[in-house]
Amino acid sequence: MSQSLAVAPATNHYSRSELTYPVRTGEIDVGLVDPLSSSEWDREVLSSSESSVFHLAAWARVINLSYGHKPIYFRFVQGGKLAALLPIIEVSSPLTGTRGVSLPFSDFCDPLIFDGSIDASILLEAVNKIALERSWKYFEMRSNLFAQYVTDSPQQYHEHTIDLRLGANRLFAGLEPSVRRAVRKAKERGLEIQISNSWQAVREFYRLHVRTRKRHGLPPQPLSFFHNIYREIISAGYGFVVVAKAAIRPVAAAVFFHSGHKAIYKFGASDAGSQHLRGNNLVMWKAIEHLAGSGLHCLHFGRTDLEDEGLRRFKRSWGTSEQKLGYFRFQVVPGSANNRWSAQGHGYHTRIFRRLPLFVNRIAGKLVYPHLD
Repeated sequence: MSQSLAVAPATNHYSRSELTYPVRTGEIDVGLVDPLSSSEWDREVLSSSESSVFHLAAWARVINLSYGHKPIYFRFVQGGKLAALLPIIEVSSPLTGTRGVSLPFSDFCDPLIFDGSIDASILLEAVNKIALERSWKYFEMRSNLFAQYVTDSPQQYHEHTIDLRLGANRLFAGLEPSVRRAVRKAKERGLEIQISNSWQAVREFYRLHVRTRKRHGLPPQPLSFFHNIYREIISAGYGFVVVAKAAIRPVAAAVFFHSGHKAIYKFGASDAGSQHLRGNNLVMWKAIEHLAGSGLHCLHFGRTDLEDEGLRRFKRSWGTSEQKLGYFRFQVVPGSANNRWSAQGHGYHTRIFRRLPLFVNRIAGKLVYPHLD
């Protein structure tokens, strides 16, 4: 099958926008979709058992509203049937350049393959064509599906998941003894747990988040980012906040997303002076208990840097399964089809924020995050 791309007449039923111009590769039609105006994108996403909250238009709205980045989502049709969906967001910055990322500020984002017959190289070729037209420096895929198409090593992380279908009793029995003791200790010390989808809960989390990021030497995401998460995801029924309180004082909190059968632990924060209360452990356990009782199948604990052994131990202590997750940055290649690709090297961000006052860190977050992904 030829992989060369050419412009073809518009044939799909999606709302038109400045981003919508279909191409054709062999027998596969490729349409570009703006999920911010399409009424069909989420319906097709949710028809896949492999979809996550990151595939939904809600995440595109969060990124667009927070930082102005443009969603460019790919829809592949083969033989008149939906074959694949691939969301990409164009991150444009005068400091860090323009590139495509699938997806910014997400931990993972596999393309949704519907019939198993479309080759991932077709997806890469379609993205490469648009990358050339829009002058991207590179495009990045946060999925192991693309590992076989690169000649270089990817940026790798650990990822951890648990099977929620085991039920709360078996899941609790599968925790490491130290975690079970910590959960019991938190209960004995009278911590109150609230599971909420309110803006107040998001604000309580955010106050802890700002302090936690400072301890880690990183600026916090701006409050507007979390307001958009609240509006587009949490209040829409795709997430919740768990807060542990000692009396009326929040000591630990976490934000969870969920869609279809999958949930993800997205953000966690705590008060450094209250670690002895084991609030983080109780927050995590109550979320697992809640998700298992809601009929979800899987909880993803997010990505973990390979060198962050402490966080890795914490996640493994919950009875998780561990595997490697690759982020693949592809150089934009002119010309026709490429069977093998050269991965673009990853940069790094200097961590200078641990010593700064909280209000300076918050200002830094507003200034820095529009240029990151």
